[in-house]
Formats: sequence, C-alpha cells, structure tokens
Amino acid sequence: MQFDQAGHRAGEQRGDGDAQGEAPTRQRVVRVLLERRTATAADVADALGLTAAGVRRHLDRLLADGLVEAMVQPAGSRLAKARGRGRPARSFRVSDAGRDALEQGYDDLAVSALRFVAETGGNDAVLEFARHRWAEVEDRVAPVLAAVPDHDRAEALARALSADGYAASVRSAPHGDQVCQHHCPVAHVAAEFPQLCEAETEFFARMLGRHVQRLATIAHGDGVCTTNVPDTDGHAGTTQAPTAERTHA
Repeated sequence: MQFDQAGHRAGEQRGDGDAQGEAPTRQRVVRVLLERRTATAADVADALGLTAAGVRRHLDRLLADGLVEAMVQPAGSRLAKARGRGRPARSFRVSDAGRDALEQGYDDLAVSALRFVAETGGNDAVLEFARHRWAEVEDRVAPVLAAVPDHDRAEALARALSADGYAASVRSAPHGDQVCQHHCPVAHVAAEFPQLCEAETEFFARMLGRHVQRLATIAHGDGVCTTNVPDTDGHAGTTQAPTAERTHA
C-alpha cells in the first residue's frame, strides 16, 4: 500500500513515527481503521502502541488528504459520556477515496488482459489464470501454515493475507471462525471476473484443510470479504476445492 501524499515529511519523534518517513505508520493507522470499521484516536494508539497525540497528528494529515473521515459522536453516546466535558468525541473511518488509494495500480490493464484471456480462451481460462496466481501464493504460504496447529491456521492465514495487502483478521463465529479481509487489492478486477474470488476460496480450503464458505465479498459491494471456516467436523481434512459460495441474509 502506498500513500505518496501522506509521506513527504521527515521522521517523527521516537514512538510516533518512522525514521524513514511517516507513510509506513500512516498505513498502519489506516489498517486499524479498516479492521475496526471505526475507531477513535485512543483506540488506534492502543492498537499500535503509539501516543494518542502522535496518532492524532497522523489522522489530521489523513483527514487533510481526504483518506479518512471523522464522525462526531452524539452527545448521549457511550463514547461521548466516557469523555465527559471538552471537545466532542470523534471516531474515524477510511473514506472511499482512502480505499481507492489503497488499490494497487494497473487495474485497467489487468481488466483488459483478463478480457483478452476470456475472449480467446473462455471463462475457464480466466479461472485457470486465477488458480495459477493463488498457486504461487500457496508455494510461499503452505509451509508456514503446515508448521502451526490446526486451530491456529486461520490466524496464520490471516497474517499471510495481511502481508499481501488484504488487511485480514479472524473473528469467532457460532460454529467456527470467519476470516475477514478488510481490503482487497484486486476488488475492481474481481467485480468483473468473479473467478478471482472463486480461486481464492479454493485456496482457503486447501490451506485450512476443510470446506469453507464465502459469505461476502468487497467485489460484490460488501464492506468486507468474509469467509466462514467451520469447526473441525466431517469436512475436516478434505482437499476438495469448493467453488465460491455466497450466502444472502
């Protein structure tokens, strides 16, 4: 992820910045906001181990660049009551422009290339391309996941996805876990070519050793890509690669 507009100033004080510039720290701030949907400066500071003053400085710059937006909490809200008198309580979230800034470049080129693949080889060729792409990721990630216990693999997968720009996390569900991707670097391309999501779901199933179910995707207009990972049951250990599934409430 690159925020060129947000990284021009020199390094900050110890604990609030980066010796080579502020952009990496701002990217961490944005990731916290993506994962939590909304958060206060104090929330972000606690998550990153920074001072609230330092985080507010980052948020002010992100606000000025239009990458995040602030929301004033209603006077009667829990957050406002906790603050008591003083400045109105504010929480922050990533703006639409901020999400666009996170997108990796060359979307138009990628779409054009996949259109050519579809026209010359059909939709199956697009799926094979997507599978090949995730196979390359699998070569790198599979040894890492194989070294952790089964019940920790969803967390390990989320860390691997985050390293590739997906801002992933894991949350508990009634009968297992859900892997949540708060950002998708290829969402604009996947909106036209759902084979990318299908191949990704197959990759999840192989890495976690069980059938998984895709509940929502950013490419379809949802706020988060959500994949259900059931508890170990009759599907556990299967290497069957499911097609992408979407459940509507």
